[in-house]
Amino acid sequence: MDVGTLTVFIVGGLLLLMVTGMPLGIATLTVSILVTLFKFGEPGLFLVASNMLEILHNYSLVAVPLFVLMSSIMERAGIAEDLFNAMAIISGRLRGGVAVQATLVAVVMAAMTGVIGGEIVMLGLIALPQMMRLGYDRKLAMGTICAAGILATLIPPSVVMIMYGFAAGVSIADLFLGGITPGLLYAGMYIAYILLRCHFQPSLAPLPPAELQSLSGMEKLRLMRGLLLPLFLITWVMGSIYAGIASVTEAAGVGVLGSLIAAAVRRQLTPSMLLDAIEQTMSTIGRIIWLILGAISLVAIYNVIGGTAFMKSLLTGLDLPPLGIIFVMMLILMVLGTFLEWIAIVFITVPVFVPVVAALGFDPVWFGVLFVMNIQIYFLSPPFGPAAFWLKSVAPDDVKLEEIFLGVMPFIGLQIVGLILVMFVPDIALWLPRLIGGH
Repeated sequence: MDVGTLTVFIVGGLLLLMVTGMPLGIATLTVSILVTLFKFGEPGLFLVASNMLEILHNYSLVAVPLFVLMSSIMERAGIAEDLFNAMAIISGRLRGGVAVQATLVAVVMAAMTGVIGGEIVMLGLIALPQMMRLGYDRKLAMGTICAAGILATLIPPSVVMIMYGFAAGVSIADLFLGGITPGLLYAGMYIAYILLRCHFQPSLAPLPPAELQSLSGMEKLRLMRGLLLPLFLITWVMGSIYAGIASVTEAAGVGVLGSLIAAAVRRQLTPSMLLDAIEQTMSTIGRIIWLILGAISLVAIYNVIGGTAFMKSLLTGLDLPPLGIIFVMMLILMVLGTFLEWIAIVFITVPVFVPVVAALGFDPVWFGVLFVMNIQIYFLSPPFGPAAFWLKSVAPDDVKLEEIFLGVMPFIGLQIVGLILVMFVPDIALWLPRLIGGH
């Protein structure tokens, strides 16, 4: 059986198993084992096992559970609520200020944890009730929380970038630097969109209460204290990386220590809190590991049978300019995002795409930033956009998923605009890696 036909059977088998409700990690592992047995017989199973063992021994993956643990501790330490209140100093006089406030909080939280999901839940518990109480348009409120809550995919220390760097063999520190400007660009676009819409459609958001517009100096100083711990943690983690003190993996351990210190300062560091954080981390990492193992084993056997070379020749053989091929890759990622989880997308596509990107003369760090920006679109896109489901889990009972997906649509449009900007102006992503990282 030729590689093209086998590729069709692999994709068909994956879809069939997923339709039955089988978890994606188990589905990819099952398909990889079946393909191995078909091509090489029982001796070929050693290939699957050896690849899985090699992945589990990779030191850089240790950063993932550590950052997840850091995020879990932060979530329970109550820092997000203090941070949200502190941001009222900046946005308190603006129409739509609470939505702006939520976006700014999301930026800072992203720079502290790098983990998606927890931010949306925290903003859903803190910001959504306040916006609804003040009479904000529900779709604007929910769209803002979902879009802002996934900025952690771009703003370092991003777990998505760690996974891409691991799969592509690219410097994670350079990827972190590359994601800062596009992440802030997205945040700026969201804030501009919110303010412009509220200016031209005042009914979408009321002016803030009078008490927020006339804070005294002492009240501002009290609120400003909510910024101290977040700034400490950002400097603690990112400073240790770029000062050359710690690698990304070591910085993740530094981050866990910093989050414990922050929890202790807020008097939230208790045995029960730590146990809850560890249990959540174990649950999250258990799912991630199975997805990684399944995807890596499938890509490994696909590479052995010549699949990667086949896909490379297929892409480079398109009668398109180099940037056109990148555009096709972005479209493939968007399609895959409608039915695959992001971890599987990373480990299935990156080993195939990155060699093609390098052959075309493009920078893998720039492509990595584009890749992660595309993953942001996945987090919002119906019918399975995880951000909508995370918000639904903490939203009032009368909030429907359809309403959340309608709310995120304008933000998906903004994300596509940002993606196209970075695609055509690579320096947006590359100037910081060149300036600081010597890339």
